[in-house]
Amino acid sequence: MDTLTYADYLKLDTLLSLQEPRVPRSAERSVTLSEHFFVVAHQSCELWLKQIVADVEAAIDLLQPGRGPDDHVTSIEFLERAGELLRILLEQVIALEKLPIRHFAEFRPLLGTASGADSEQFRYLGELIGDDQRSGSLYETFASAAKYSGTSVAEVCRLGPSAGAYHRIAEALLDIGNKFWRWRLEHVTLVTQMLGGGTGTGGTSGAAYLMRRITLPFAELRQLRSQVHVDCAERHAG
Repeated sequence: MDTLTYADYLKLDTLLSLQEPRVPRSAERSVTLSEHFFVVAHQSCELWLKQIVADVEAAIDLLQPGRGPDDHVTSIEFLERAGELLRILLEQVIALEKLPIRHFAEFRPLLGTASGADSEQFRYLGELIGDDQRSGSLYETFASAAKYSGTSVAEVCRLGPSAGAYHRIAEALLDIGNKFWRWRLEHVTLVTQMLGGGTGTGGTSGAAYLMRRITLPFAELRQLRSQVHVDCAERHAG
């Protein structure tokens, strides 16, 4: 049996050769390293997005009507991991605040029409999660699973921890939604720090464009949870 090395397993030769700053060789070292940092951060985001999308898709599969309790527990593991990875993405955006604006101004023209808004994985994750106007397939599958088992999301919210796995799934969805929202909000903070009110990379309207796209996912779930407060107030009033 051939010996498998750490580098071979992770294909490090290939992985570490994928960072190719576009600034000329004559550029200052600090500018080259700043663009390298910019590339590494965005490549890392895409890798984490690949895992998050895979975990969310796996959770959706395990929540299909007819799946058993063990499948639901496993779906929670996938969802909780996705939430934690979204936290990592948030921290990576915060780390990008350490990109000196003078260096970004140097290599930004070399990005051409490339823009993070073009990320297919980011767009697809948004479709899975949904927004304040549209329930994504993740929530719709959860609601269908609850209905199939003879309950509803409203009842799950009312029962709280007594709803068992369904309660934990609901909490995991909210965690994912909150972190997805915070990630996008932090991105706007970064853009305003780097560009002010200027035009965004790729020709977008910058911060204004991003702000219009920020909404809290799982609107129905949030509304049903808020009903718990209303019901509690009515009981006390009675």
